[in-house]
Amino acid sequence: MTSSDDAFPPTATPYQAAGSLQGRTILMSGGSRGIGLAIALRAARDGANVVLLAKTGEPHAKLQGTVFSAAGEVEAAGGKALPLVGDVRNDDDVARAVAAAVEHFGGIDIVINNASAIDLSRTDAVDMKRYDLMQDINVRGTFLLSKLALPALRKSDGGHILTLSPPLNLDPKWAGMHLAYTMAKYGMSLTTLGLAEELKADGVRVNSLWPCTLIDTAAIRNMPGGEAIVQAARGPQIMADAAHAVLTGSNVKEGAAATGNFYTDEQVLAATGVTDFRPYSLGAAEDRLVPDIFL
Repeated sequence: MTSSDDAFPPTATPYQAAGSLQGRTILMSGGSRGIGLAIALRAARDGANVVLLAKTGEPHAKLQGTVFSAAGEVEAAGGKALPLVGDVRNDDDVARAVAAAVEHFGGIDIVINNASAIDLSRTDAVDMKRYDLMQDINVRGTFLLSKLALPALRKSDGGHILTLSPPLNLDPKWAGMHLAYTMAKYGMSLTTLGLAEELKADGVRVNSLWPCTLIDTAAIRNMPGGEAIVQAARGPQIMADAAHAVLTGSNVKEGAAATGNFYTDEQVLAATGVTDFRPYSLGAAEDRLVPDIFL
């Protein structure tokens, strides 16, 4: 068992990077906390430019961090940051973020669709406002941010869209357990599938990444019993390392040409030589970690 006290700190994980994001400009939805912030900080250690589009401009009673505090952490880690308060559901906010990224850093190399809403209610119980929220943030937000960034991505010498969404597993188990959420997450994955094919000729890579186990996030901690649940989770650093490997092409033979893939964090890191995932755990033994859904 690996405790949180003897786990690798974020700057000394078992992942050994073969590539760098130095000087690359990343536009990310969300990123004030959790997995998005971990990905941003990993990129910042390379010297990347990170544009954060997130709603949290003021401190929230139940959520740690704002887009401004996240930007401060990015710069402290060695990157350059541009914090933007905005909602991925709002066309004008997204257009403004794309324009600001191009104006401030001269272009966009990477789009990370990180913003997502979750509600695991069954069909009888789900509130339609929550249904609309998931569709608007997860599906429409992913499509919109990707769409508006396309002109800039085509101008990059290595444009890439990375979406945090699961493999398209049509086993009815998942839709039968939480249909509304499954539809929203699979909508994100369909965006990956379609854009990867559509953008092949443009040299823009499009991939998805998903965790094999539960990841410690504010959304999980705010659930009933969440503080106990996350003890059987991994920290977000595993997703940060996996995202870094995908974005630098370190995890696959095809490297910069790899597109249209639905990666898992373990798959990606194993391809880079990581054999021991225990350092990413928050306390539970590997055989007691809670698997994530859709796999």
